[in-house]
Amino acid sequence: MEERSPGRADTADLHAVVSAVLTGSRLLVAIAARSLAAAQERVTLAQFRMLVVLSAHGETKLVTMAELLAVNSSTAMRMADRLVAAGLVTREVNPHNRRETLMRLTQEGRRLVDDVTARRREEIAKVVSRLTPVECQALITAMTAFNEAGGEPPADPRHPLGWPE
Repeated sequence: MEERSPGRADTADLHAVVSAVLTGSRLLVAIAARSLAAAQERVTLAQFRMLVVLSAHGETKLVTMAELLAVNSSTAMRMADRLVAAGLVTREVNPHNRRETLMRLTQEGRRLVDDVTARRREEIAKVVSRLTPVECQALITAMTAFNEAGGEPPADPRHPLGWPE
């Protein structure tokens, strides 16, 4: 018989939970895709992710950005080139270390992240508004536990789409 930790889900429960999370993730991916749809003529999903990281971290070195996005530096540089050309990011040489490149969002880049975030927040709010207060509290408890188990820090209210460091 399979041994399990006290207080942890058994195999049948685990299957039900995984199925529910997969279904929920489909909904969240659909919401994310719809919230980004208006911006997709300007940026790709990967480029938007770079904008979100810049939004969360502020001025960031190119090499640090590559690490945060888990891409190589040349990929991060190409993404940054496209975002600079689109007027969403500025890039300059670090005055304290001429070998480093620093990036930051422009006002237009900040506006784009804020607009997508607002659309995503509105759509999630529409779904959540259909839940009872008890279901809302259960969702908060479950999502908090899920996020903690996965190592995801709580969302910063200023940067709800941000990725962890």
